Amino acid sequence: MAQWVSGQLELAELDASRNRAMEAEVRALRAQISPHFVYNSLGAIASFVRTDPDRARELLLEFADFTRYSFRRHGDFTTLAEELRSVERYLLLEQARFGDRLQVTLNIAPEVLPVVIPFLSIQPLVENAVRHGLEHASSVDEAGHLRILAHDRGHECVVEVEDDGAGEDPEKVRRALAGDASLDSIGLGNVDARLRATFGDDYGLVVETARGAGTKVVVRVPKFAPGVSAG
Repeated sequence: MAQWVSGQLELAELDASRNRAMEAEVRALRAQISPHFVYNSLGAIASFVRTDPDRARELLLEFADFTRYSFRRHGDFTTLAEELRSVERYLLLEQARFGDRLQVTLNIAPEVLPVVIPFLSIQPLVENAVRHGLEHASSVDEAGHLRILAHDRGHECVVEVEDDGAGEDPEKVRRALAGDASLDSIGLGNVDARLRATFGDDYGLVVETARGAGTKVVVRVPKFAPGVSAG
């Protein structure tokens, strides 16, 4: 009995340790995302205050809802529907900044919207696509295309985030996924680590990229997983 109790205590401590690690990972994401995004969003909103005050007001409300979601204090998990709503707000704000230079296509299967995923696991991938892919594209006159697809694959949900921007060195991506803190790509390693911690090593990110060839990030998650709920 003492051995069983000791084992249960060790499992509880391991679970608590995992939760603390995941909370630290989310805090790291917030610390990275907020300064860059807040500065650019407020600049874009300010540009419409005199010329189109109604749009400025709408963008300000979208910005408030986006930040409310991103900085919420409860829950390690969310639904894909909630995460994608935040992604849409983010993209509305970025389109206010980039205008026609940012073209977005969303193709979302309704049946996967209730799937539970780690909080802030799709949004950073979209931000990474805009920030490192489209924002740094070679031509300022050429439109960048971002495609977000989510579909049902049997017992899994598959989400793809793809851009046709500058692309990246595959070795640098490998280092980012390995958690190299010297790189300005905390989002990839952070999301990959939390997916693996939640669902197992079979569910890490798959990244397809090369210099000048854009980037495609594939996320696979089980539609149902024991102990994982948005509540």
